[in-house]
Amino acid sequence: MAAEDLFSDAAERRVAARAPLAARLRPRTLDEIVGQQHLLGPGAPLRALIESDRLTSAILWGPPGTGKTTLATVVASATAKRFVPLSAVTAGVKDVRHVVDDAKRLLGEQGRGTILFLDEVHRFNRSQQDALLPSVEEGLLVLIGATTENPFFEVNAPLLSRSTLWRLEPLSDRELTEVVARASAAERASVEPDAVAALVGLADGDARAVLTTLEVAFALAGDRPVVLGDVERARNARLQHYGEQDHYDQISAFIKSVRGSDPDAGLYWLARLLESGEDARFIARRLVILASEDIGEADPLALVVADAAARAVEFVGLPEAQLNLAQAVVHLACAPKSNRVTVALGRAQRDVRDGPRGDVPAHLRDAHYRSAATIGHGEGYVYPHDQPGAWVDQQYRPAELGVARYYEPSDRGHEAVVAERLRSRRSAGSGGERSGDGGEGGDRSGDGGTRSA
Repeated sequence: MAAEDLFSDAAERRVAARAPLAARLRPRTLDEIVGQQHLLGPGAPLRALIESDRLTSAILWGPPGTGKTTLATVVASATAKRFVPLSAVTAGVKDVRHVVDDAKRLLGEQGRGTILFLDEVHRFNRSQQDALLPSVEEGLLVLIGATTENPFFEVNAPLLSRSTLWRLEPLSDRELTEVVARASAAERASVEPDAVAALVGLADGDARAVLTTLEVAFALAGDRPVVLGDVERARNARLQHYGEQDHYDQISAFIKSVRGSDPDAGLYWLARLLESGEDARFIARRLVILASEDIGEADPLALVVADAAARAVEFVGLPEAQLNLAQAVVHLACAPKSNRVTVALGRAQRDVRDGPRGDVPAHLRDAHYRSAATIGHGEGYVYPHDQPGAWVDQQYRPAELGVARYYEPSDRGHEAVVAERLRSRRSAGSGGERSGDGGEGGDRSGDGGTRSA
């Protein structure tokens, strides 16, 4: 072995030894990956493609810490193709073109394909993504893009249409507990049960967050077992909650306070959750849901404010983004409340699941393609914008459903305006709609504390 190879090998070993715990514990095989069993379990589709080295261009979409980069690393070790990793944060079109040129040469000389792993693919702008399209379309490159953002908004439609979308889910509490156990075994350390519960409860399905906190806690604990106090110091926060049930109880209290129009209580629970080290993204998601679930059309601006706060959490980050969350809490708590949108959706879903499955009325069917008119598609459709008030009494649902009414606005806030508009149109129309069951009732058990959130 040449001297430079010896030095290179020694350097790699030292870098690996000093790497963060999350990097040192990164799985090397599919069987070592924790979670994502719907994709990677025995007989699962993504596993079958990887094991047979038949993976085509793919977008891995999921929250942080769910294993997107880990999965790409496993693909790199399992494929006979050349594997090239790039990060969209630092790479540009020049780097992509260099990979494409190398891929052409490799394919021509050795008949060997190339996989390009592009982390944070959403960071590429439209023109940068377009530079990938010809190579992906021709099959010169197999693209694996990883993103935490919704690819339907952040990835060019042509590129997305040529890729298979794989959705990665947050890890469950059981899976995160397994991650802690593996880390403890690797570090020859032990973690007290309440400290494990704290780590898992605060992680929001993020394995990397668990390992990052645990690494600091290991250093603080030294030779003794990691206790709750070590986790608190590692998070630089007093853990007001640490058990799984306490976590959901406090989220429930937070949501119910905002739903109950008490801004002061909402701010208290927000402060307590943040002080406990709760993931700000989880808090923001709950507020976005509440804006539609408990306010809806009573204040349409509520969803805009909640969404803006969620985006601020991603763009600004803590601690500054806590101000954006506080503004959203105050706005949502002080807004008029209505759950009529929630109730309406429930009624429509019951009809879809249990009612008759009628065909799309002929006048509503797509009439843009050639010969559609010859089979009656679009015949009789009245374009609302050609009518006074841009409204016409017209059948929009399958005839088998009759005239079931799902949405019944309340008289609160902006929804009162909506209610009057609908009353006017319904009285001018055919009338006689049947209401769904209940009024403002619906399912009152939703408190934001469900474990599926």
